[in-house]
Amino acid sequence: MAFKTLFHSTLALVIVFAFCALEANARTLQDASMRERHEQWMVTHGKLYLDSSEKEQKYQIFKENVQRIEAFNNAGNKPYKLGINQFADLTNEEFKARNRFKGHICSTITRTPTFKYEHVTALPTSLDWRQKGAVTPIKDQGQCGSCWAFSAVAATEGITKLSTGKLISLSEQELIDCDTKGEDQGCEGGLMDDAFKFILNNKGLTTEATYPYEGIDGTCNAKAESSHAASIKGYEDVPANSESALLKAVANQPVSVAIDASGYEFQFYAGGVFNGSCDTNLDHGVTAVGYGVSDDGSKYWLVKNSWGVKWGEKGYIRMQRDVSAKEGLCGIAMLASYPTA
Repeated sequence: MAFKTLFHSTLALVIVFAFCALEANARTLQDASMRERHEQWMVTHGKLYLDSSEKEQKYQIFKENVQRIEAFNNAGNKPYKLGINQFADLTNEEFKARNRFKGHICSTITRTPTFKYEHVTALPTSLDWRQKGAVTPIKDQGQCGSCWAFSAVAATEGITKLSTGKLISLSEQELIDCDTKGEDQGCEGGLMDDAFKFILNNKGLTTEATYPYEGIDGTCNAKAESSHAASIKGYEDVPANSESALLKAVANQPVSVAIDASGYEFQFYAGGVFNGSCDTNLDHGVTAVGYGVSDDGSKYWLVKNSWGVKWGEKGYIRMQRDVSAKEGLCGIAMLASYPTA
């Protein structure tokens, strides 16, 4: 009897040890697979680390993000998906620190009194300015906090196409280097309205080819700055906290908008109509280049970002339109403006 008891106990221990060994082996294989994915991701996005310590730290962040992204997508309960993009080795706090739109001073901004589209009534049910040749290819601001410049330039490129028939890629670097006497401070952030003021006072903006993007604060190239390729006659602000007013503006031209892009799900957005949770602490400048209705009936804004083509829907995001909050999703209707020509 004692022998049987001992045998069963021993057999139970063997089974437990075998199970634990298999479990440990599975974890080891999973970790090896995840490390391989990290290595492949590093190659894809050109990531290099200072030393093995930083690499391990970034790997752990990458691993946590991947697991969280896959759990979100597997749940399948949202109309949008997340993806493992160039921000996958950043915590959300690190990601938020990259955004440099000066939303904290929005309450002190004097808004323009006129809105030329106020009485517009006939609006198409959907519109995509890309299809009308008024949007240049997606650009990438990189590590520089110059979203404000990309937003203002995209809106200026749009009105230039509509007023002259020519789509010209204009220079964000000129704004970064030369527009530094007001709130705009290059890679440290700025405002789209101040960028429009600079273009207006400077009597134009040069091309990206003449003054190419460097992604760092530089000294103003006066010769390139004086070579104007496009100009504006002024700018106007869209009445705040009104998606209906914003719709009137976007129906007529690409519009600069400010949003709260700090959320985890915004960081890893990969496609679909985004309706995730976000605040109205405006920290990022982008450009509304259209609107529409998805196959499931969801109304959306089509927004051009400046984070390259590996983020979102090849650089774009569709954000839910006509939400209950007057500010719009992520504050998109709070601080919109556009240049006039």
